[in-house]
Amino acid sequence: MLTRIITGVVGIALAAFVIQTGGALFAGFALVLSILAWFEYARAFHRKGSNLTFLTGILGLFLLWGCAWLGNAEESMAVTTGIVLIVLLESVLLHGRVSFVDACTSVAGILYLGLPFAHMVMLRGLYPETTLATSLGSFEFGCAMIWVMFIGTWASDTFAYFVGSAIGSHKLCPTISPNKTVEGFLGSVVGTTAAVAGLGVFFSLPVAEMAGLGFCISLLATLGDLVESVAKRYTGIKDSGNIIPGHGGVWDRFDSVLFTAPLVYYFVLISGLGLK
Repeated sequence: MLTRIITGVVGIALAAFVIQTGGALFAGFALVLSILAWFEYARAFHRKGSNLTFLTGILGLFLLWGCAWLGNAEESMAVTTGIVLIVLLESVLLHGRVSFVDACTSVAGILYLGLPFAHMVMLRGLYPETTLATSLGSFEFGCAMIWVMFIGTWASDTFAYFVGSAIGSHKLCPTISPNKTVEGFLGSVVGTTAAVAGLGVFFSLPVAEMAGLGFCISLLATLGDLVESVAKRYTGIKDSGNIIPGHGGVWDRFDSVLFTAPLVYYFVLISGLGLK
């Protein structure tokens, strides 16, 4: 437990520095994290006998990240199409080593991990000309929304854990994640909605819209957690890795963020939050 707490404190401090700094530092961390998560994903499926297209996966992650970093979101479709075709082509050229199922599993992993981290980079760079004044100083709009995404996701996990531990009795998805309860999930929904609404007050953003965003974050964060749980049950692993002492692997720590990062990005674009 002490190791977990120390790692958590150090991790939050590092995350705060990277998020506040933004720019190349934030983008670089996002790329490194996506590659580490891909390594864990490939290693997990290797346990089931899958031979994923590892190097092509890294190339795909790099290209998706590059589109996000350069602000060429419209080119992501061309990159995505190209990566899918290249991986499928490998199942032909390397037939016998890379099966069609291996290729499909590789495509799923590249998109599942690469696109959310790319969205995280794009979210951090949204509306750089807009700043939000708070009691703690001014925040760039993209920086503020990254905090909303992370704090909302952490709130979802935290409320689900404590409410579930205190009063949870009805299993949410017993065959996937036996420890999750309906009560914990409802606690997550209420707590996350309130937490993100509170961030709306802090950043002087429309509270009703932020509450709606918090509600959506709680749903997607739970779904992201369950998706990784399905993958871990299939591959027979408990943790995706041990690179983060006391917390498992990168995939373990970012499983919910993989779903909430794109959610927050598109919520901002559709709602026009950065223009209000």
